[in-house]
Amino acid sequence: MKNSIKAIYIVAFSLSVISCGKKIETDPMGNPIEDTKTTTAALSSEDLGKELFEGKGMCATCHKPDAKIVGPSIKEIAKIYTEKKASISIFLQGEADPIVDPTQFEIMKANFAITKTMTEEELKAIETYMLTVK
Repeated sequence: MKNSIKAIYIVAFSLSVISCGKKIETDPMGNPIEDTKTTTAALSSEDLGKELFEGKGMCATCHKPDAKIVGPSIKEIAKIYTEKKASISIFLQGEADPIVDPTQFEIMKANFAITKTMTEEELKAIETYMLTVK
């Protein structure tokens, strides 16, 4: 009897320790989100933007530097936003109309679930990276 009670206590304690572990945050697609607070401090804005563009933001899935895949190329986006003196980061916040290829806007709206969780610094970094792609 004492052994079974002891076993119950051990199992209960083990479960409580396991359940107190660090939760892993995930993006809307179920992918783990890295803690960018410690990694972003050492990166330049352009490097951070590239890292976010290719990783957490999932932008590279549809946008390539100089070729249209699903969405327009980064170079085309940068050219149009520069010409119109518009803000990519404001668009990524969902607060501006699409100006590059409005026909693709419905597809892009799905990514707002990701970009709206980003900080202003992260969105500005993505914009900086996109505007510097040569």
